[in-house]
Amino acid sequence: MTQATTNFDTIATVIVAVSDQDRALDFYRGTLGFEQVSDIPYGEGNRWVEVATPSGGTRIALALPMNGWAGGVMTGISFNTADIDAAHAQLREHGADVDAEVMRMGTPVPPMFFFRDQDGNTLLVVQGD
Repeated sequence: MTQATTNFDTIATVIVAVSDQDRALDFYRGTLGFEQVSDIPYGEGNRWVEVATPSGGTRIALALPMNGWAGGVMTGISFNTADIDAAHAQLREHGADVDAEVMRMGTPVPPMFFFRDQDGNTLLVVQGD
């Protein structure tokens, strides 16, 4: 099998379906501390809204679903942190829906926990180097 080649160099944006973009911005900025990267109107009353961690990298687009409701899904998005316990405590203090405890499965699996956004979309935080 030959390996395909493309001109892709990064994952630029992942899309999370949300029911209300303003409410999502409140959560991703106010609770997670993300920065708003864009809020661009298009079409008839639509908006393209993106957020990113303060250090940049892959952006998250907070988009209204195209074909009905799509919230409450396992997004497959994970965030890296150097201090899992501090991240867990901070999200709890800000009222986020976080797992009760950090999962600690032992080597080689790093400590991690899940949390849910304002629409019940599940995201993961993993302690990394």
